[in-house]
Amino acid sequence: MSYLQNIKNVYFLGIGGIGMSALARYFKFTGRNVAGYDRTQTALTDALQQEGIDVHYDDDIRNIPSRWNPGETLAVFTPALPDDHSELSWFRGKPIGLLKRAKVLGLICNEKNGIAVAGTHGKTTVSTMTANILDKTKTGCGAFLGGISKNFGSNLLLPNEDSPWIVAEADEFDRSFLHLQPMLALVTSLDADHLDIYGEKEKIVESFEKFISQIKPGGKLLMRKGVELDTRKTSARVFSYALKENADFNTVNLKLSSEGGFYQFDLKTPDGIIANCRLNYPGLINVENAVAAAALAFLAGVSADEIKSGLEDYQGVLRRFDVCYKSDSQIYIDDYAHHPAELKAVISSVKALYPSRKITGIFQPHLYSRTRDFSAEFAASLDLLDEIILIPIYPAREEPVEGVSSAIIFEKMKNENKIMAEKEDVAQLLAERETDVVLTMGAGDIDGIGPQIIEVLKNKQNVA
Repeated sequence: MSYLQNIKNVYFLGIGGIGMSALARYFKFTGRNVAGYDRTQTALTDALQQEGIDVHYDDDIRNIPSRWNPGETLAVFTPALPDDHSELSWFRGKPIGLLKRAKVLGLICNEKNGIAVAGTHGKTTVSTMTANILDKTKTGCGAFLGGISKNFGSNLLLPNEDSPWIVAEADEFDRSFLHLQPMLALVTSLDADHLDIYGEKEKIVESFEKFISQIKPGGKLLMRKGVELDTRKTSARVFSYALKENADFNTVNLKLSSEGGFYQFDLKTPDGIIANCRLNYPGLINVENAVAAAALAFLAGVSADEIKSGLEDYQGVLRRFDVCYKSDSQIYIDDYAHHPAELKAVISSVKALYPSRKITGIFQPHLYSRTRDFSAEFAASLDLLDEIILIPIYPAREEPVEGVSSAIIFEKMKNENKIMAEKEDVAQLLAERETDVVLTMGAGDIDGIGPQIIEVLKNKQNVA
């Protein structure tokens, strides 16, 4: 890590992103001066400031620290930043190292035995579960996570000096994961997504095959059964996992406990059964994620007792099947799901958990391009709900696309219990309607209305 050893100052362009903020925390905790820009103030940027990191929200080069020695300074940027960004342009014209987030993550992770969690869905949950299991071992691990772990209270887990493992999400967006050279790699899923980057699914497959070819000599690859990749592209030893299907790793005797709606199971491994595993976290989709995390830990040499302890202790990730409120008559769950396959998985998991209850979903589509490319698939997934409130698209990095809005999903839905609404009107709509289980979904800022939803449900509980 010779290049980073000489760096004393790190500036982040887009510091409030979940991946960027983890790197910012890493450099702060390792003694560097850290500052950065983000477009929007959030709870995460507030937390960074409380940790001593200077954050500003105006694109103005006067906010860049002038006292830093250029030869000892690194600027890190996110590909979501527009090309004409003033601060980004300023760094491009200076003798200062300027690297994408993914490149910097690779520089850190490739020095250790990396565990890279890839796939179009499930990366954050599986990587956080894996880190939670490895954290129970004597040497522990480091981790760069794509969400805020409730166990760690952070998206960063600092490695010990003698810790051999570091867990990271391997993000396919912008081909970021091609900067990683892991010892263990996982592919959870391979659905068409990010077509604004790849154009077609075949290009996504090519990128994933390039990723698995970069596993270090002597490494191992774990893939969900049904994922189709040409494993001849890697020298790694290949293993499979599944929820119930026969695979190298799968559940046996899976059952939903009557006491709290959580799952118990035995885990089949290549070396035999790990009996009586318990996941104190709801959702059938999370049992499959737990199988993947346990399998990664097993392949990393973790003991059966440590695997069971890490699963049982797992408390979840903010915005991943996040039970935000629960009373006798009202339940509110928030989830980051933003792809049709993710919506189907989370809705199906909620229905399995509460089979006799009415489920009202609120969905905020993420990106104009994704809405355009998958409008029919979104409609089919949302039709699984008892009632749906659809709100406007969260544009993120994109400019509006003519003719593309939430309405193109709405028109294709067969569910007659559907409403189009503005985000700010959702709480009032819920107050006026009969609710039971409320589910918010989306990768934008839909979680911002969470406190209003909780207040509405609390009032209903008090009236009841």
